[in-house]
Amino acid sequence: MAGYRWKTFFEEEDRPEKPRRFGVTEMRGPHFSLLSQNHLQDVFESMGQFVDGLKFARGSHSLIPKSCIKEVTEMAHKHNVYVSSGDWAEHLPRKGPSAFQDYIEECKQLGFDTIEIDAGSLGVPEDVLLRYVRLVKSGGLRAKPLFAVKFNKSEIPSKRDRAFGSYVVPTPRTSELVEDVDLLIRKAERCLEAGADMIMIDADGVCRQADSMRADIIAKVVSRLGLEKTMFEASNRNTSEWFIKQYGPRVNLFVDHSQIMDLECLRGRNLGRDHASVLGSSYFLL
Repeated sequence: MAGYRWKTFFEEEDRPEKPRRFGVTEMRGPHFSLLSQNHLQDVFESMGQFVDGLKFARGSHSLIPKSCIKEVTEMAHKHNVYVSSGDWAEHLPRKGPSAFQDYIEECKQLGFDTIEIDAGSLGVPEDVLLRYVRLVKSGGLRAKPLFAVKFNKSEIPSKRDRAFGSYVVPTPRTSELVEDVDLLIRKAERCLEAGADMIMIDADGVCRQADSMRADIIAKVVSRLGLEKTMFEASNRNTSEWFIKQYGPRVNLFVDHSQIMDLECLRGRNLGRDHASVLGSSYFLL
């Protein structure tokens, strides 16, 4: 792969080499099916220059022997690919006050670079969430809070007037979820102020399918948080194409390992123009 360029970008579509601050492609690792190390190695060796990060989705690393995780993280680092934990931290508070700090240390020992913090599943007060972000940063890792657009009704701030500093009776948690993009943005902004490196947006209710994209929510999130600080999940090629068409190759996307080549082809061409194939005639897909 290093001996030739298999595609080119238009001059106005700035896309730097790794490590990138924008146009990041994070790849889903083991999830519903187990990816063998040989499979991952094939992906890295053939398309490693297009993969910025590898995520152990849904806490899958908790089911894999530590020796195997260490081998995978070392392999990823050889290809300049960072490794992120999935949304597993929500299982830690029940283990005691020091569990999260212990989790950070374990992630460091295993070679993780980023810890994803699912704000919705954690169900902790905002000040605790911000403390978790600071703990991750003080541990020398990158923090990536994950937010959904729907919140438990008990988390929605009351609009009643009250004296500054007055005690507010906690609202019992319910099963009712309420959409509130402004609350998502406010919480995300506070996390960024606390040192978070990237904000992950949950696909549910926002961008799960290309024919039901919430363009209004996505536009508001991008305009307030910035394209470089936001990552969206693209669950299929049509979703990826929608993001690239709307926001260009600089958008950060989380995709399945099977979509890496498709996504890079989309990043490397302008969808609004007539264009030749980005794959050269000497490159064949088997």
